[in-house]
Amino acid sequence: MVTLKGENIILRALEPSDLTELEAIENDEDLWFLSHTLQPFSKQQLKEYIAHSQNDVFITRQLRLVISSYKGSLLGLIDLFDFDPYHRRAGLGIIIAKKEDRGKGFAKEALKLLINYCFNRLLLHQVYCNILQSNKESLHLFEACGFERVGLKKDWNLWEGSYNNEWLLQLINSEDVH
Repeated sequence: MVTLKGENIILRALEPSDLTELEAIENDEDLWFLSHTLQPFSKQQLKEYIAHSQNDVFITRQLRLVISSYKGSLLGLIDLFDFDPYHRRAGLGIIIAKKEDRGKGFAKEALKLLINYCFNRLLLHQVYCNILQSNKESLHLFEACGFERVGLKKDWNLWEGSYNNEWLLQLINSEDVH
């Protein structure tokens, strides 16, 4: 699918061969505050997740894609969640797995590809994301892709005994004529 191919990366479906890397990302406690994870995932849980990830987005209401280099290495994951075909909106989230791969433009390219897919294939009117106020890198990334801050949710997330504010950002499809 040309829609999900960029200059430096490709967005592809999860494969069983991604299990080890998916387990490392999902069970990285340093990332749990981003995903609101409170416990580790077993290999069996992740195998089942990969198996079910092949289901249609209109059924599961979510889509997780691998951000892959053209050489086949897994760079990260990008998610579409809370897919609502009636209101034509969905949430987006992204993670570049290794610190040494961050800041190289992979996330921005992946996000632009997914936005294009959402607007031109899924015919969404809008996409949104929720980003911790302290996550300056993600705020910069999403704003660089056209998202606007539309609301600050105060004391929204409790993590390790402290409440954290979270921004709601939104991108409306300006070419939507429906």
